[in-house]
This record gives sequence, structure tokens and C-alpha cells, in this order.
Amino acid sequence: MIDDKDAYILQLENTVKSLEKQVNNLTEIIILLRKQKFGSSSEKTPKGQIDAQPNLFNEAEQEAVPDAQEPAVQRVDGFYRRKPKTKREELLKDLPIQEVLCDVAEEERICLQCQSGLVPVGKEIVREELEYIPAKLQIIRYIRLAYGCQKCKQKGTPYIVKALTPTSLMNHSLASPTTVANVMYQKYVNGMPLYRQEKEWEQLGLALSRATMANWIIRCSQDWLMPVVEQLRRKLLKRDIIHCDETPVQVLKEPGKKPQSKSYMWLYRTGEDGDPPVILYDYKPSRSGSNAADYLKGFHGYLHTDGFAGYEKVEDVTRCGCWAHLRRYFVEAVPDKKAPGSPPTNAEIGRDYCNKLFEIERELAPLDPDKRKAERLRLEKPVLEAFWCWLDVLIPLKGSHLGKAVTYAQNQKPYMENYLLDGRCSISNNVAENSIRPFTVGRKNWLFSDTPKGAEASAAVYSIVETAKANNLNIYTYLNYLLLYMPDTDYRRYPEAMEDMMPWSQRVQQECGK
Repeated sequence: MIDDKDAYILQLENTVKSLEKQVNNLTEIIILLRKQKFGSSSEKTPKGQIDAQPNLFNEAEQEAVPDAQEPAVQRVDGFYRRKPKTKREELLKDLPIQEVLCDVAEEERICLQCQSGLVPVGKEIVREELEYIPAKLQIIRYIRLAYGCQKCKQKGTPYIVKALTPTSLMNHSLASPTTVANVMYQKYVNGMPLYRQEKEWEQLGLALSRATMANWIIRCSQDWLMPVVEQLRRKLLKRDIIHCDETPVQVLKEPGKKPQSKSYMWLYRTGEDGDPPVILYDYKPSRSGSNAADYLKGFHGYLHTDGFAGYEKVEDVTRCGCWAHLRRYFVEAVPDKKAPGSPPTNAEIGRDYCNKLFEIERELAPLDPDKRKAERLRLEKPVLEAFWCWLDVLIPLKGSHLGKAVTYAQNQKPYMENYLLDGRCSISNNVAENSIRPFTVGRKNWLFSDTPKGAEASAAVYSIVETAKANNLNIYTYLNYLLLYMPDTDYRRYPEAMEDMMPWSQRVQQECGK
């Protein structure tokens, strides 16, 4: 009887402990949801917490560089520094200038004192104004001239020569490079949906339907932009470092799927290796890791990703984990409120380990890759070893946010130190997240794609737009450049002609550079 009572008491105690865990986990979820809805979205550590908490490492010993050069002090006599340009001068430096000359009337160029004629003695700038020139539409009519031989005509063997004309962007269509480039620019750069552009065209005096504009985007992307994207992909696969990310997108008419189901836009971009950046989007109906494996076939370098297990399907690469993602888990586990002067929580300690690594990375940023690799091993390796040792002794509450952070770190441990292998690698996958953000911002405006062809066209245009932006090009000018010259480029017979279409080519930089 006593044994049954003890067993019953033990069962009740276990039930109470289980319920306490559930309450704690649910409380954490409520706090996190409130923080996400009403709190700051920044993941930066509050300055007060940085100053209040003791450092995990000895700053002087860890960061001292014995052979670092002291800044040179130089005295300059008799030198007068030119006044730096004002903010207005910097803002207006690239704009054309039209001068409006305000002259004195000819009958007034007489001296009232001696009645002599006045001569010019100088001029001054009174003010500057910024003029807005609205867009206007006009029809470009191509007229081809023909020449014939009269003698051959009389002999019954006519000979006629017709002038060459530029290839049309789309047969039997009013579409021109400038109009299609403008539609693409407004949607994929400014985030303006086609139904709003439809109203803009009405204001300009043309009833241009959204269906027509969608057809322009799809046809021109398939015919002229996708070959450029394929060439950029070939360049991407030859690089040593690639960053990946993916984000959901809704496609209404995906075969075999409900309109409410998720499809995915995948992003692949080069790392910060000193060569011209390439940023590419690829639409796929699923989040399967085989999509990344197929796209990256032939690549054998360093692959920066988040913790998504699907990337394990990419073979013959060295995966590098993302410390920004790991830090985010610890940030989410930090309590919303704590007593002043209380010791740091485990979540704060984990966050501070990550902060230390990012702090060292900022100091090493100016170094060349070889020196950065050596300094990482000297300064960051001890931090990493201390972090893993500290992590091994933690016993967090199962299901809590701290437990999720510890589990994520332990699962990703095989990839989290691979960035130490090459000084060109990054400690995080932030460059991929920053590159995919323009798509997520645009998605808030146009919400979904109607068909897979539309999603593929969007991927092609976003690839051109973001790669142009990263190479410091005028985006609209580069879109217009490709739509103007690609129809007359025989890239199938002469693949080398595609080099003139690349955003880093000398010709593109001259015509489309900012």
C-alpha cells in the first residue's frame, strides 16, 4: 500500500514538473511574440548591457598585435586645405546643368550718371533649382529605304538593296527596349505592381493593360535576359565561394499544387572574394535540397548556408555555417526583463561569445585574405574552443528557446568553423540575406506570381537587377542596354559575344555606369 502511494506521489511530481516546463515554454513563446510585435526588430546588443557585463576574454591579450604599425604623424607647414564639398554639391554633381541667363535689357545698358554705354563686368550665380521633367510618349517609326538598278530592271533581272534595320524586341508589338525596361524597373526595383503601372500609363495617354505588360516581361525575359543569366551562372560556378538562401513565394497556377501552397525562390551569389559580384535567383516549386544540388552541379568550393538540412545534398563542397543565425537563436532566448545587477543569463553569455567573434571580424576586415586567415586562427580559435566547452556543460530546459539555441549550435558544429579555412570566407551568410531582401520587399507589394513562367521571368529580372546594382550600374540603363543589343547578338554561334553583355565589361561600364 505504501509503495503504491509513493509511486502515485512520484507520478504527481513528474506531472507537476512536466506542466512547469510547458508553462515556462509557453511563457517564453508569449514573450517572444510580444517582442516581435511590439519590440525593436534590431538584433544589436543594447549598449548598456555591453558596458555592464564583464568581458569574457582579456581584451589586451587577445587583441594586441605586436607588429602593428603606429599611425604616422606628419607636420605640414603652409598648406591650406580646400573646403570640402557641401552635401548639395555631392548630391547634384552628376546632373546636367542648364543655365538661365538673366540679362539687362539693351535700352537699360546706359549709365545714368554720364550717359555712357555699359559693358559686362561679371556675373554671379543667384540660385539653383532642381527641375523635374515628366516622362512623355512618342512613336518611333522605322522607315527602310530601298535602292534598285534601273538597267537590270530593263533587262528583266531586277536588283534591289534594302537598308538594314534593328531587330525588333517582339514581333508585331509596340514594345521597345525603353518601355519594357521601364516596366521591369518599376516592378522589380520600385516594387510597383502592374495594376498600378496600368494607371501610370493612362496618365501618359496610353491604355496599356497589365496583361500586355506581363506578356512583355515574360517574353523578353525568356528571349533576351535568360541567356545572360545562364552566362552569369557559368561564371558563378567557376568561383571559389558561393552564398545560398531561399524564401517562399506563392504561385497561383502551379501544376499539381493548390494556389495556397508554397513555392520557393532560391538565391545564389558570389562571396566577397574581390572579383565582380554575381547574384542570381532561381524559381523552384519546392524547397527540396536537390534544387540546390542541381543548380550548383560542377561547383566544388566553399558553400555558405544557414542550418537548412537540404543543403547537405550538395556534394563535393565545403559547407560553412552562419554565426549570425546561431546568434539569433541566443538573442531570442534572452529574457525580456531581468533584475538590475543580476549575473548574465546563459542566453546572454552565448550571445556575447558570438558578439566577440563579430567584433574580431570587424577589426580584421581591412586585412588581405592570407593575413586575415592567420589572425583568425590566432584570435578567434581560442574563443571558439571556449564556446564549445561552455556549450557542452549546459543542460537547458527541453523545448525552451535556450534549448533550441544549444541544439542548433551542436547540430551545426561541423560547419561553424570551416570559415577559418580560407581568409575570403565570411563568418555569416548575411550577404545572401541582404541580397534576397529586395525580393521579399517586392513580394509585399505584388504578393504572388500568377504562373510558373511569370515566377521564372521574375527570377531572371531580379538576377539582372541585383547583379547590376552590385556592380554599381544604373539599373534601368543596363536593362535597356540588354534589350537593345541582345536581339542582334548571335550568341549561339559566337558565345564570346556574351562577354560584352556582362555587367563588368568595359563597354557596359562605360554606357551603364553610374
